[in-house]
Amino acid sequence: MDKLLKAREIISETDKEIAALFEKRMEAVRLVAEYKKERGLPIFDSSRENEVIKNSLENIDNEEIKEFYVPFIKGTMEISKRFQHRILEGANIAYSGVEGAFAYIAAGRIFPDGNRISYPDFKAAYEAVEKGECDAAVIPIENSRAGEVGQVIDLLFSGSLYVNGVYSLDVRHNLIGLNGVTEKDITKVISHQQALDQCANYIRNQGYKSESFENTAMAAKHVAQAGDPTLAAIASRETAELYGLKVIRENINEASNNTTRFVVLSRTLCKEKRDHSIIVFTVPDKAGALAHAINVIGHHGYSMRSIKSRAMKDLIWTYYFYVEITGDLQSKRGKYMLDELSECCDRLKMIGTFKDNCKI
Repeated sequence: MDKLLKAREIISETDKEIAALFEKRMEAVRLVAEYKKERGLPIFDSSRENEVIKNSLENIDNEEIKEFYVPFIKGTMEISKRFQHRILEGANIAYSGVEGAFAYIAAGRIFPDGNRISYPDFKAAYEAVEKGECDAAVIPIENSRAGEVGQVIDLLFSGSLYVNGVYSLDVRHNLIGLNGVTEKDITKVISHQQALDQCANYIRNQGYKSESFENTAMAAKHVAQAGDPTLAAIASRETAELYGLKVIRENINEASNNTTRFVVLSRTLCKEKRDHSIIVFTVPDKAGALAHAINVIGHHGYSMRSIKSRAMKDLIWTYYFYVEITGDLQSKRGKYMLDELSECCDRLKMIGTFKDNCKI
């Protein structure tokens, strides 16, 4: 047998082995997709992909062909993502508000293949996941200017869902109106009160009247339906496109660092190692109880990224604490800390883990 025939035979045998391994790999990918669906996790994870490439290169001893293995493994991962997309196309994602609201935009960026389902308020979106109507919920928890969303934090304390992701969305307010309309044509703007407040200087300088609406998307929808060239809304570019409106002036909010953090909620806690953890707890009504709890956290080498106190609705003058901790509490060290913390807390609950600086 000459060299060419021998080489082709080796390639055929190898391709057969690769095909069998490909099937095995894709079955594992299916399990990954099912895991992500249960926990409300997005398909794309850049840090994990970089780790896979690095580890895979260590399996190649021949330096001459090493560089050619990178596109091979990247192509394999791209196919894996497409397979996961197909599996997850039926995932239902709950959000609060109407089409075009910032939660709608956030849900679409985190789950591009998910079916976004609107609910009238945070509680309804949360309960949709608890009841099994939806696989995950995307709900705002904090704005860099307006502060925490207390109702959502209360749901985290009292409900059964887990936080498996925290994502930051830059909020950019735009003046939007009918096609052909200019700033000079506008006499009145409508939007959510927070958006109006954040754009107060622009509104005042333009001499516009303003009116508060339930949210930015509903204001845009009203402008589109009213057909009044003197009326404009303040909303996002995506909202303008959704309702067939024109962006008349971009970025009219006073502060450029306006960011909203959204939590992704699901019925199962993610077990992967993460940068940050979230707990809620109550302490006995006695001197030094809170200080003792905080000292336990610090004693085990963890730092608190934030701590918030919230009044308990069913017990007057009684509070619980929401804490974001830097570090993984699902490690052995974290479990030791939680065990010790439980001894000085009346109630302690681990409600989530998340990676830092996830922008959408």
